[in-house]
Amino acid sequence: MPSNTSWKALIVTGLFCGALSAGDWPSWRGPERNGVSRETGLPEKWLLGGEHVIWHAPYGGRSTPIVMNGRVYIVNRAGSGKTEQERVMCFDAEEGHLHWEYRFNVFLTDIPSNRVGWASPAGDPETGYVYVNGVQGTFLCLDRDGKVMWERSFHEEYGMISGYGGRLNTPIVDGDAVIISFLNSSWGSQGKGGHRYVAFDKRTGAVLWWSEPGERPLDTTYSTPVIAVVNGVRLLIDGNGDGSVYAMKARTGEKVWGFKLSERGINASVVFWKNKVYACHSEENIDSTAMGRAVCIDATGKGNVTKTHEKWRIDGLPAGYSSPTIYEGKLYLFDNFANLYSIDAESGQTLWRHSVGTVMKASPVLVDGKIYVSEVNSRFVILKPGETTCETISETIFPSPDGKVIEMNGSPAVSKGKVYFTTRDEIYCIGLHPWNGSEGTVPPEPVEEPPSPGEPRAFLQITPADVALGPGESVVFAAKAYDAKGRLLGSCQPQWSAKGLKGTVAESGKLTLLADASFGAGTVESRLDSLSAEVRVRSVPKIPFNIDFEKAEEGKPPVGWIGAGGKFVVHSLDGQKVLKKISNDARFVDAETFFGLPTMADYTIAADVRGTETRRQLPNIGLINSRYSLFIMGNEAKLKISSWISTPPRIDQKIPFKLKPNTWYRMKFQVEVDREKGVARGKVWPREEPEPDEWMVLVEDPSPNPGGSPGLQAYSAGVTARSPGADIYFDNIQVTKNQKDSAKRD
Repeated sequence: MPSNTSWKALIVTGLFCGALSAGDWPSWRGPERNGVSRETGLPEKWLLGGEHVIWHAPYGGRSTPIVMNGRVYIVNRAGSGKTEQERVMCFDAEEGHLHWEYRFNVFLTDIPSNRVGWASPAGDPETGYVYVNGVQGTFLCLDRDGKVMWERSFHEEYGMISGYGGRLNTPIVDGDAVIISFLNSSWGSQGKGGHRYVAFDKRTGAVLWWSEPGERPLDTTYSTPVIAVVNGVRLLIDGNGDGSVYAMKARTGEKVWGFKLSERGINASVVFWKNKVYACHSEENIDSTAMGRAVCIDATGKGNVTKTHEKWRIDGLPAGYSSPTIYEGKLYLFDNFANLYSIDAESGQTLWRHSVGTVMKASPVLVDGKIYVSEVNSRFVILKPGETTCETISETIFPSPDGKVIEMNGSPAVSKGKVYFTTRDEIYCIGLHPWNGSEGTVPPEPVEEPPSPGEPRAFLQITPADVALGPGESVVFAAKAYDAKGRLLGSCQPQWSAKGLKGTVAESGKLTLLADASFGAGTVESRLDSLSAEVRVRSVPKIPFNIDFEKAEEGKPPVGWIGAGGKFVVHSLDGQKVLKKISNDARFVDAETFFGLPTMADYTIAADVRGTETRRQLPNIGLINSRYSLFIMGNEAKLKISSWISTPPRIDQKIPFKLKPNTWYRMKFQVEVDREKGVARGKVWPREEPEPDEWMVLVEDPSPNPGGSPGLQAYSAGVTARSPGADIYFDNIQVTKNQKDSAKRD
């Protein structure tokens, strides 16, 4: 039976926007999530270094600022060399002085430094919290004063997949949840790579739900979801890595419909208007040889609506990066070549086209009858759109102090008569002073009707939906019931059971692992009448621990290891079970897996390793400790310690070392952090010989990683589509706490 108290609480916590003030810009596309501001009194022109520049500061970025409660937040990179990091900055919105900054390291990625700060921050007006998704998979919740309220490591906890391109997704806040998506491969049901959505409790970071609506993704993407109410159902709608647009119930992640659009991933975010979704891309179409398409989708369908709910399309329109804006029945859309189209949102008729440059990545913002937008090649323009034509009324070119293009990839943000945007090197605030305009009012969203008394339960949700526990540790699961429209009916008390875990679950929903629980993974299942649900649980022992694979199932990855599926399997070699890197799949030439927790610190990892030679190609074999890697580089004949493989690398210490094929070695890797300085030490020796007293390679880090999960890395050199590469084996892994006198052994 529905709980009126619960439904009223949803309204109070902001699931219904009602009449929102347009004074804040809490997400990258503004309060309406479509690039529209209701404010008036914005400038038609400005002069660099002069007229209508309220303030600027020498801190740039590639993403969009947000503005909330009198403060401006951006994400960018800071420092250089060994001190280069990712950074969140908070400025005073009126005067531009810096309130605070928070720096955090980039690690275990080859994303170049000029793409750090790719994703925009997202703000929550209710709590004042700011959410940031870093290029290394660090997901931060910061309060107004820059204090970390909670943190997740997508890379180490969930196997987030990233690439050199650096494309990342920006989070959104909806009610009590902060929602984000990424490509990942972790364990169990998520062992296979997929584009998945995850909702976290915005206050605690607990996982509320996972959703995987699509098929195998072909690309990482940076599309950001929108929220809409259709037929009384609150939907999360987004472009996916498999080339489709999907609608999911926003509170549960249940898939409602899917519309296939492209042969590759969709980067531009969709917009919503009057029960219609507008999407675009610049890749191959599924049913046409033309590159690129804009499409209007009827959002009222269910299931696969590709052939049934298309309202109109425009083929051959390559709009793959910039997201559209919609206002009063007009869709404004930039193609990749900086041509702006005005399209009738009902019919799909193109009304006019206007060029503003050569390359467009940013998305337009429409305010006060004008469009503000940044063009990649150092240009900021203000446009005056009309019914049949468009006029450029202001154009500002940013001169380069170093001879390189001042790239502009982010979109503007509008708040209280001011326009904020970043260039590669600076943040700007422009506006009229004094400001005599209006903030305006955001139109209310369609209201969801509360569930009727006696509304049947249709969905059972258990939280937290994904958790890792150590031996003897406990977690209490909570159950909630939702109706067929995804509306909360209230808490409930299902029956509980545990599968694949060394522990017990009580009637109250409290799971306790046994004191001798080791590595493992399983589920906690719940049943309520005809409904059932399950959540994922990893079991991770505390340091020290040893792993020898003798009891592991051959031909499968170790249970509960992050990212091992499809890349590592237990294998018999010389009468013993070892871990083998799969070497015959060209998709996974380079692989890594984690088996600890991101909070682990001050430890040493050691392992036996062995590699083969294939067609004169030798592999790379590595250990991970606290987000640093110790690598035997087979073809380079080097032993090195690294962390972020940027250009130049932040940490990259090498010494000569020749790997002999088919020979077992013992690798040992220690990381210590003391007095704001980190020291990483590594050594390798033939397994049959005594351990050498001295460390072979050592690096000091003035910006150390505070800790991180232990793991393995492997690169199978020589893999082709037809031929396997070099084999790599691991055995006898040992993780121990550091001895206090370890530094004396240098």
